[in-house]
Amino acid sequence: MKIEGRNAVFEAIKAGTTIDRLLVEKGLKDSGAQRIIDEANSRGIKIFFRDKTALDRESRGRHQGFIAEVTDFKYCELDDILAVAAKRNEPPFIVILDGVEDPHNLGSVIRVAECAGVHGIVIPRHRAVSVNETVIKVSAGAAEHMLVAKVTNINDAIDALKEAGVWIYCADMDGENVYSANLTGPIAFVVGGEGEGVKRLTKQKCDGVLRIPMFGKINSLNASVAAGIMLYERVRQTAGR
Repeated sequence: MKIEGRNAVFEAIKAGTTIDRLLVEKGLKDSGAQRIIDEANSRGIKIFFRDKTALDRESRGRHQGFIAEVTDFKYCELDDILAVAAKRNEPPFIVILDGVEDPHNLGSVIRVAECAGVHGIVIPRHRAVSVNETVIKVSAGAAEHMLVAKVTNINDAIDALKEAGVWIYCADMDGENVYSANLTGPIAFVVGGEGEGVKRLTKQKCDGVLRIPMFGKINSLNASVAAGIMLYERVRQTAGR
C-alpha cells in the first residue's frame, strides 16, 4: 500500500508505521521537505530520490514529492478501543459507520474524529469501504493515530458496546435536536452510508436518534460533515470537564 502527500507521509513516519521504501522527488530544498527527510533518516527508513516523472508514474493522486510504501493498514478489535479509553481514564467516545462506501468520506471522518479526541472508529467488514490509500491520504495523516475496528456485524458490535455501558445514538432526520441532547458520558455515534443512511435494524438498536437542524432546501448532509457536527457538539458539552 502507498501513502502519498507530505502530511500523510510525515504523520506515518512519526507514528512509527513500518515503511518499506520512501520515494522522494529529487531537488526538494524547502524546510518542509527537509523535515520529512530528516525524520525518515532518524528512524532508519530507506529513502530513494527519484525524478518527478518517476513519482508521477507511481502516484495515484497528488504526491507532493513524497510516496511511502507501507505494509497494509492494521485494524484493531473493539475491545482495543475500549481499552484505550480506560487507559486515558475517559468515557468511551466512538464512531460507528454503517455502510460508508466513499473513501473520501471515510478519510474525512477519520480526520475529524482524531481531531475531536475519538478513541476509535468501527466499520463493517462487508459492503463498506476499507482503509485504503485514498482513505489514508484524505485523512491527512490522522489514520496513523486512529484505531479502526472492522467487524462482521455492526449490530453485534452495538450490543457489545451497550454491555460495556456505552450509549448509542444514530443520526437521522426524525430524531431529537442534537443541540438539545445530553451527549456527555460514554457514547457512540452511528453515521449511515451515502445512500441508505442508518439501516432500520441498526436504528432500532440505538438508545436515541439525533437530528441535525436543516434550514435549506436540501435535507441531508455528507456523512463526514454530519459526523463532524455531532462529534464537536459532544466536545462542546464536555469541554472543561
